[in-house]
Amino acid sequence: MLMAHPAVLRKTIEQYRTLALLHAESGSEEVRQRMEDVAYTLCVATGTRDVDAALIAARHRLPGARVADDSLLATGEARGRATADH
Repeated sequence: MLMAHPAVLRKTIEQYRTLALLHAESGSEEVRQRMEDVAYTLCVATGTRDVDAALIAARHRLPGARVADDSLLATGEARGRATADH
């Protein structure tokens, strides 16, 4: 199975969160459809069939990014974990 880059997963998770908040506020059909599209993308990227499982799988893959991979800008939290591991 192809694995999405952690930066892509992080961006997709954030998109889903934002859309979920917008949907909760407005409930528009456009937001709902976009949310379903992003949920599908998460499922494909994580090899899951359900958005809740996809979100969990994606989050578990974020800390698994190779520490030496400088193409991924680590958040403060991830940087702290990475340096604690060494």
